[in-house]
Amino acid sequence: MFRWLLLVCLLVPGFAAADECPALLDYRFRTLGEEHAQSLCEAHRGQVLLVVNTASKCGFTPQFDGLEDLQRRYGARGFAVLGFPSNDFAQDPEGEHAIRDFCQLTYGVEFPMYEKTHVAAGTAQHPFFRALSAAGGQAPAWNFHKYLIDRSGHLVASFPSRVEPGDPRLRAAIEALL
Repeated sequence: MFRWLLLVCLLVPGFAAADECPALLDYRFRTLGEEHAQSLCEAHRGQVLLVVNTASKCGFTPQFDGLEDLQRRYGARGFAVLGFPSNDFAQDPEGEHAIRDFCQLTYGVEFPMYEKTHVAAGTAQHPFFRALSAAGGQAPAWNFHKYLIDRSGHLVASFPSRVEPGDPRLRAAIEALL
């Protein structure tokens, strides 16, 4: 009996640590156009993530095609693209339902899209993007900035808007984490 109790005492802290949410993912967001918020930790813990601030009326908007291609190519291996629409650069003025419909109908987007979010540096910047900016040393300067997060919830790379989803550097960074 004593051995069993000792074993339980030794293992329980390990279980608690395994259940802890990485600080970078400890945020709740609504899925685009929905009312219920979900925890990024619960939804995406253990996945390689590419977090992207998006816009539907931007010169980089065709990157949705490439982002969806990444999701289809690597999704089964524990990868997910997470889209966060933002009007911080005045290129996504529509409401969330219109943005969701545009992304799905125009680009076939099936990767998770979350609520419209303030991403640019400043007092209105959402704490999630503030944490990403601090960890990567760079806030989004424009739409389609990309943050790559490893399975442990640590930021490993940041890519500016001009780096397209098909860029060999981005793909190599993703593949190295899968």
